[in-house]
Amino acid sequence: MSRASLSSPVPLYLQIADSLRDRIVRGVWQQGEVIPTLEQIAAEFDVARVTARQAVQLLMSEGVLIPQRGRGTFVSAAALTMKPVQVVTTLKALVEMYQATSQQPVTVEESRRKPPVTAADGKLAEEYMYMKRVHSSDGLPYCVISLYLEENIFSMAPDRFRDELVIPVLVSLSPQCIAKARQTLTIGSADAVTARLLRVPTDAPVARVQRVFNDANNVVIYYADVVYRGDAIKVEMDLGSVLP
Repeated sequence: MSRASLSSPVPLYLQIADSLRDRIVRGVWQQGEVIPTLEQIAAEFDVARVTARQAVQLLMSEGVLIPQRGRGTFVSAAALTMKPVQVVTTLKALVEMYQATSQQPVTVEESRRKPPVTAADGKLAEEYMYMKRVHSSDGLPYCVISLYLEENIFSMAPDRFRDELVIPVLVSLSPQCIAKARQTLTIGSADAVTARLLRVPTDAPVARVQRVFNDANNVVIYYADVVYRGDAIKVEMDLGSVLP
């Protein structure tokens, strides 16, 4: 029987909401299926009924669950399984992945500011265009991208960079400017702002990918901090043969 953890800094109702959401994503509870009552959920997680109600109401606000008077609470049509995003390990594969999508990102913030790079990332240029974007799949947001593009490169095609996915545009305009590209994957939890944009609870698990592109002089021309929902990312690696 499941139990919410009293020792966790995450509120009990958020822990329960995460568990219930996971059942829907994994198909344990199917679209159109009625879920257990508040009393049953409270008993399963050994919490008060009001805590169970908070968890269910959160999923209702996300559109995952929908109440029907006199019948119960159902998994809604919006609760579709998200197609995982594959984490690729080469620039070529990254470009191909973006080129294969027809999604248009939604920009929630734009300004001029410098990226939070370290000396190990490379040297800073004079100015950068900053854009914070949300990418969605079938209406469900799966990642938030905070990206910084060197100003001279941005000025080559500002309308395209604003309207399209940045990396394919960058490669199509000036592939020779990318002398080095790397990315780092870490696991963490969503802060309040990111959680709101991704429609997940604060402190929900997320995968964070940092991408840095440098030119021949080691100047950072592209920097991105990409935060994926924990249920939206897939890492697959070929380990080769296990035979001796």
